[in-house]
Amino acid sequence: MARCTVARLMAVMGLAGVLRGKKVRTTISRKAVAAGDRVNRQFVAERPDQLWVADFTYVSTWRGFVYVAFIIDVFAGYIVGWRVSSSMETTFVLDALEQALWARRPSGTVHHSDKGSQYVSLAYTQRLKEAGLLASTGSTGDSYDNAMAESINGLYKAEVIHRKSWKNRAEVELATLTWVDWYNNRRLLERLGHIPPAEAEKAY
Repeated sequence: MARCTVARLMAVMGLAGVLRGKKVRTTISRKAVAAGDRVNRQFVAERPDQLWVADFTYVSTWRGFVYVAFIIDVFAGYIVGWRVSSSMETTFVLDALEQALWARRPSGTVHHSDKGSQYVSLAYTQRLKEAGLLASTGSTGDSYDNAMAESINGLYKAEVIHRKSWKNRAEVELATLTWVDWYNNRRLLERLGHIPPAEAEKAY
């Protein structure tokens, strides 16, 4: 059936086509200042604070998009830092980093992210250096180069975000706080032998 015929019939029936939601671009690359890849898709760690991965995702609310950043310790998948923000400015991911640094006091930890402008900014890379962390970045636009962080984002979306609509940032923030606590302390992970991340770290 011709497109014009379909359009005419839809008009008669009072129907409208479905438009896909606009995809939000969260990774704006700045290749010139990005660190090299120290991980090479090997997301394994023999101890806590050996390797952290960082990423952020977006959530649609009635008042617009909000952004949620996570920093995950690869050893047991423990979320060591997170932050919810109404903007994608560097200070937003820096806040998640500061939370992780305060909680863990790491030294020599590899910090892996994508080449998003927030993670390769002067402020962020300088803070990593001051804290004694080693910066690492994957290639641009390749989810496999930050697969573990992407998988946490996927779990978060499936277990929290996609279950309802969200009014505003405060509502997302409260739900994220609740989920992170549950995930770290009560979610059973198969790769850990069906125990939560906190228990796996405690047993190390």
